[in-house]
Amino acid sequence: MVQAVLKATSSLDSHRHARMEVLKEKVEEEEAAEREEAAERAERGEKTKRPMEVRREETTMTQEMLRDLERKLSEIEVSVPEKLLAFTKDTIDTSKLPLSYQSNTLKEEHLLQVADNFSRQYSHLCPDRVPLFLHPLNECEVPKFVSTTIRPTLMPYPELYNWDTCAQFISDFLSMVPLPDPLKPPLYLYSSTTVLKYQKGNCFDFSTLLCSMLIGAGYDAYCVNGYGSQDLCHMDLTREVCPLTMKPKESVKEEEKAPPKKYAIKPPRDLTSRFEQEQEMKRQEAIKAEEENRRKQEEARLLEQENAKTDPLHGLRVHSWVLVLSGKREVPESFFIDPFTARSYSTQDDHFLGIESLWNHKNYWVNMQDCWNCCKDLVFDLGDPVRWEYLLLGTDKPFLSLTEEEDEGMNDDDDVENLGKEDEDKSFDMPPSWVEQIEISPEAFETRCPNGKKVIQYKRAKLEKWAPYLNNNGLVCRLTTYEDLECTKTLEMKEWYQNREDMLELKHINKITGLNVDYFKPGHPQALRVHSYKSMQPEMDRVMEFYEMARVDGLIKREETPKTMTEHYQGRPDFLSYRHVNFGPRMKKLALNSAESNPRPMVKITERFFRNPAKPADEDVAERVFLIAEERIQLRYHCRSDHITANKREFLRRTEVDSKGNKIIMTPDMCISFEVEPMEHTKKLLYQYEAMMKLKNEEKLSRHQAWESELEVLEILKLREEEEEAHTLTISIYDTKRNEKSKEYREAMERVLHEEHLRQVEAQLDYLAPFLAQLPPGEKLTRWQAVRLKDECLNDFKQRLIDKANLIQARFEKETQELQKKQQWYQENQVTLTPEDEDLYLSYCSQAMFRIRILEQRLSRHKELAPLKYLALEEKLYKDPRLVELLKVFV
Repeated sequence: MVQAVLKATSSLDSHRHARMEVLKEKVEEEEAAEREEAAERAERGEKTKRPMEVRREETTMTQEMLRDLERKLSEIEVSVPEKLLAFTKDTIDTSKLPLSYQSNTLKEEHLLQVADNFSRQYSHLCPDRVPLFLHPLNECEVPKFVSTTIRPTLMPYPELYNWDTCAQFISDFLSMVPLPDPLKPPLYLYSSTTVLKYQKGNCFDFSTLLCSMLIGAGYDAYCVNGYGSQDLCHMDLTREVCPLTMKPKESVKEEEKAPPKKYAIKPPRDLTSRFEQEQEMKRQEAIKAEEENRRKQEEARLLEQENAKTDPLHGLRVHSWVLVLSGKREVPESFFIDPFTARSYSTQDDHFLGIESLWNHKNYWVNMQDCWNCCKDLVFDLGDPVRWEYLLLGTDKPFLSLTEEEDEGMNDDDDVENLGKEDEDKSFDMPPSWVEQIEISPEAFETRCPNGKKVIQYKRAKLEKWAPYLNNNGLVCRLTTYEDLECTKTLEMKEWYQNREDMLELKHINKITGLNVDYFKPGHPQALRVHSYKSMQPEMDRVMEFYEMARVDGLIKREETPKTMTEHYQGRPDFLSYRHVNFGPRMKKLALNSAESNPRPMVKITERFFRNPAKPADEDVAERVFLIAEERIQLRYHCRSDHITANKREFLRRTEVDSKGNKIIMTPDMCISFEVEPMEHTKKLLYQYEAMMKLKNEEKLSRHQAWESELEVLEILKLREEEEEAHTLTISIYDTKRNEKSKEYREAMERVLHEEHLRQVEAQLDYLAPFLAQLPPGEKLTRWQAVRLKDECLNDFKQRLIDKANLIQARFEKETQELQKKQQWYQENQVTLTPEDEDLYLSYCSQAMFRIRILEQRLSRHKELAPLKYLALEEKLYKDPRLVELLKVFV
């Protein structure tokens, strides 16, 4: 260690010395300015005061300044927030903590001595370095080495197996408490179990818990004691962009160009002016350059404002974070994790200004490298004793091999002496952790945030998180983006939901355009996937996307405007892919003026079809247009691969009878067709007539389907309004605490089991105990006594059966007599009774007859079961182990 330390410099305090040099230069400049001013006064002949007078005046002024300072300081009252005082050693109940928290083992005491010896050597060789953070006090005020505070634990939740989700859970689960002194490490380092219990901690508590979980998950993780920026230490993300607002880079796929056909049609000649195109391009470039310049100026202004707020403690603020080295868990490159924000950073990031030391559950390393350039030049090769001084030799990091020159220059005596010390030190390894097993209950894992809610402020954004089932509408996360840095003008909102019965997953609200977009998971009653709208009123601009596999008609997307409705299909047996409906102005009605009773008149219906391979291309319709107002039907067929144009046909759809009632006959002018290869059968009027009649039926079907689509839109809007008002949440059958039905069923099962247990206990009662109590204690039974016990028990049981039958009979006779008396009273007063009295009489008679029937059934059942019970008791008495030997003669 001596050789390594002598080679190292006081690297971590270089920025401190630089600041001291700057202060000294300022003081020297002020003294020089005072000397020059005194010389100028002497040249002008001004009278200089005597030293005693000057000293007296200075003393008087100093006293006045002190009195004024004391008066101003007395007016200042400092109130420490409750959140900072809520997590202190006085608020922790240490009476129930295990013994390992309240004392040290012999091995831990030995480790503390080794650490104190290491700290003394370090302070002697590096007097300019700050003291090492080795053994702070725990919640029981017992010094514990920092490496033993780490308890590697693999959590039973799959979400906590990767570093990103694990860090995010800790960031959400705990509340940040700043260090008492931002320039020093804390005096206390609590166990991870205590931190999880109170859900509060400083950066060292965060790092210890995160490092324990990452090591348990298989990562090569270390806690770091170093220096960070002000934003990092205060968990200030107001200068950072929210990760949820960053749009992922879309990979642009190059479309494969189809090979040109040999006989393809040449594109039409471009007759637009190139000069106008160039001028338009220049104008667009000028506009873009102006916008870019304006944006750069705005960014420069904001950057200048941010840089104006300099931190006077820059480079001195103590912070702790986690270092993950490459190698394990397929980590390709080492990186930092800030436990406050769960964000990963490069080891060369400007937020991390220096490292004093780092440790894991096996060893402790001190950084001996220069941090003048923050952490950008640090080499994280912990096996290099020149760069990293270790505490224990029992490290799993490989040591660097010495060169031949260094090997020859070493003294043999020193080797022998050091060899004995190394062998002695190698025998000592790190004691096991004194912290109990880290456990997170399922309820705590589901709740996540303290008190179920957490708010994070980003640059022009605010992120709010809630625990599941905390909000009645299932809201678990909300991201609000703003236009300005003061967060006063809202741009848009994104809300994430869970456990919704309507399968709503995300709601995107744009405050500028007023556009709302709802995203649904599979399982909605109407198979909705996305619903974009500005108003829930019908016949307004909206777009609905569906899960086509969950619909019978194969509908993928429906776009609606006040005048049109467009639908896209896929996977239909009729190969329909597109339907566009144009609506005209609605006719006024005196009756109910609603969309159902007064639908919009359809003016035009356009339908497109995929290619049907079972038909020839020149007979397979690609597009058909129903011009309802003009009474025309237009058809366009698919183009054959060896043709450059397709067949077309147009029908003039007329009524079957004219104004005089005469039947209209099909004429050649009612069908206009263009065929690439004309055929004889297509020219016949019969073929054209059959085709037109078929198209009439298909037009009726298309109009009916369009009308059904309108009704479906109304039904979906009504359903969405009901879902938004009810916002019912689904509860899993495995969630026994929230599922009322499951809870009632479980309680009923427990009640049945309890009753069954009582019956079993009652059946196991000793029926001979009252009779055996009459005999002298300890006396052995004789045969005559056994027979007498059996007879007495059977006679007693027989009498109880008779008494029970008599009791049922007495109740039966009593109910019968009371009913007869009531009937007699009714016969005497029947004329004067009111309807209410008659109703009361009838109700009484009904209840009395019910009780009489029940008593009659009980009596009959008792008569049937009494002999069987008597025989069963007799059999039990003969098989009783206390009487079986004495009653064998009577069996």
